[in-house]
Amino acid sequence: MEERSSKRIKPTMEDEEEDPSSSSSQLNLPPSMNRPTVSLETQRINRLIHSDHYHSPSKPIYSDRFIPSPSGSNFALFGLEPSPGKEDGPGSYAGMLRTVLFEPETPEKADVVTGFSPSSRNIFRYKTETQRPVNSFPPFGCDEGPSVSRTPVKPPRNILKSAYKVLDAPALQDDFYLNLVDWSAQNVLAVGLGGCVYLWNASSSKVTKLCDLGGDESVCSVGWALRGTHLAIGTSSGTVEIWDALRCRRIRTMGGHRLRVGALAWSSSVLSSGSRDKKILQRDIRSQEDHVSKLTGHRSEVCGLKWSYDNRELASGGNDNKLLVWNQHSTQPVLRYCEHTAAVKAIAWSPHLHGLLASGGGTADRCIRFWNTKTNTRLSCVDTNSQVCNLAWSKNVNELVSTHGYSQNQIIVWKYPTMSKLATLTGHTFRVLYLAVSPDGQTIVTGAGDETLRFWNVFPSPKSQRRESGIGALYFGRTTIR
Repeated sequence: MEERSSKRIKPTMEDEEEDPSSSSSQLNLPPSMNRPTVSLETQRINRLIHSDHYHSPSKPIYSDRFIPSPSGSNFALFGLEPSPGKEDGPGSYAGMLRTVLFEPETPEKADVVTGFSPSSRNIFRYKTETQRPVNSFPPFGCDEGPSVSRTPVKPPRNILKSAYKVLDAPALQDDFYLNLVDWSAQNVLAVGLGGCVYLWNASSSKVTKLCDLGGDESVCSVGWALRGTHLAIGTSSGTVEIWDALRCRRIRTMGGHRLRVGALAWSSSVLSSGSRDKKILQRDIRSQEDHVSKLTGHRSEVCGLKWSYDNRELASGGNDNKLLVWNQHSTQPVLRYCEHTAAVKAIAWSPHLHGLLASGGGTADRCIRFWNTKTNTRLSCVDTNSQVCNLAWSKNVNELVSTHGYSQNQIIVWKYPTMSKLATLTGHTFRVLYLAVSPDGQTIVTGAGDETLRFWNVFPSPKSQRRESGIGALYFGRTTIR
């Protein structure tokens, strides 16, 4: 029995020498256990451990996932060519996958394929070197967050850079301190030419001669009443005349100034007049008196006057470089602004923000300044590099227009409060001394010493307005106002 057992155990001992881990001492097997059976189990374990090198001839190998083999792939379907060399290697498949996702390999990206270079850290970051647009990788789209609006930016408004209509205005004076052009609420333009006043109907283009002062007297200012039926005329002799424009008849002549009247401003039934005699007279046309009060504060000629839109404040500018603000009942200025270094003719109240006042200085100043008259605050200042002759605010949008003299004779449309230039218009060859805005708020007319009146479309229409402007904007041509 012992010899028979030793013969049966001997082959097993050889297996144990080949695999020391299968020894009975390491497995701690009982003596009565059948050792050949243990040897078969050990071999089966080894086969499982070294499965890469052992293939059963009778049983197929199954896997828990599918790994494609490049050798069986259709490269033509992706527009690619198989890589040379060992196709079944992991580097080949990784290279093909990288090519499909991140475009074909270029010399600059060779280091990404060969290893983890410093640039490989940014492989999933958007870079300017990537020519393929980000939104071509669905479903990611662009890299903006969900809260970012993707509405396209509205382009700036296109403003025609040339005047659409030109009127000849012979004898239009080249005098910075005068105000000879005004546009009524009835769409009628009044222009002072020498000693005469002419009316131009913007709807019909009809020209009417309203009056002739006669003699050596000349027109120094014109100003329409708010309703647009009565016109005030300031003269070189210091008088102020009120005319009924519908009947072409003079209603009244008022005195009080000793020198020429270069500035006029209406507030309901009250007419303010500024003169070279440094005084401002308040006139109530319902009263028999020529004036009801006298405002003193300027030390030189008054050349700019404007009532606020609520008719509570009057702003005045003078050749003394001062900007003064008055209330309805004061005879002394309630606010004084002395920052300008040249004559202040250009004055404009904002129709959008109560108490916002803009003013412009002459040749030595060249600045547009903004003020808050409610808080007596100096807001901002813009150097225009040119004499500021006029200012006007758009009633439709938060923009304003300025006209200029020395040395560029330009017209500028500004966006408030950024004061970015929307358009610069040129055409006049002399200082653009006169400015008026159409009743619909879309068109301006400018006048200069070159004896022309030019019409420009600069402001948009109000959102509620759907009809076309009645000023004949499609008419291109040049005519005379008298």
